[in-house]
Amino acid sequence: MRTVLALSDLEIRDSTDLGTREIFASLEAEYVLCARWSRLVVDLNRDPRRLDSKGVIPLVDYFGRPVYLGDSLPDQREAEERLRNYYRPYHNILKEALARPRVRGLIDCHSLTGTGPPMAPDAGRKRRDVVLSNNGDQDGNTAPGMGPVTCAPELLDRVKNSFLRAGFSVSINAPYTGGFIVTHYAHEFAHKGKFAFQIEINQELFSELEAGKISSERLTRVKSRIRRCFDEIAEVV
Repeated sequence: MRTVLALSDLEIRDSTDLGTREIFASLEAEYVLCARWSRLVVDLNRDPRRLDSKGVIPLVDYFGRPVYLGDSLPDQREAEERLRNYYRPYHNILKEALARPRVRGLIDCHSLTGTGPPMAPDAGRKRRDVVLSNNGDQDGNTAPGMGPVTCAPELLDRVKNSFLRAGFSVSINAPYTGGFIVTHYAHEFAHKGKFAFQIEINQELFSELEAGKISSERLTRVKSRIRRCFDEIAEVV
């Protein structure tokens, strides 16, 4: 794909959830499933039927920049090939894992920039250290027109308090209420009593001033604090 992208290498890295693998991949979960390719190839957190400019195969990034050179937009055949090779295998594994009786629920882990980029709902505004999402309002309750929440507000409040006790600032469902992964699978497995919520960690907690660089010292401290939070969360789910 690289030869048809209109973005520079640095701009491509803007679409990476910096630090997510380093922070979350070593947690002691029944399954840890990590994306292997950039969301510019295919966005795993979108409905596969969503084909607009910010859909499953994005045509613009969060800064509003065109992803492709003018005459290189992926056609229907290319789109279907990416869904077949990259999207569906990931979601098949995720669905199989959630179907297992030992798995209590799903935590979809991401990181976000410290300030909302131009195409984000909070463009130009500073963000909290941790953003939790369950498709509800800012208390985690059902919001008009949003459909059911992906986990009980009481659970999300306990998760919030774990992060607050660790010294993080926290927001609920702001700026993001949760993507396709948590909303889709919470609905699919609701009859089995399984929860889902999304977590975003602010990249400014562990990044260098230079864009796209991780401070190993700061990352180690943040990772330790987050690990303690997840140990507490494991007691309540």
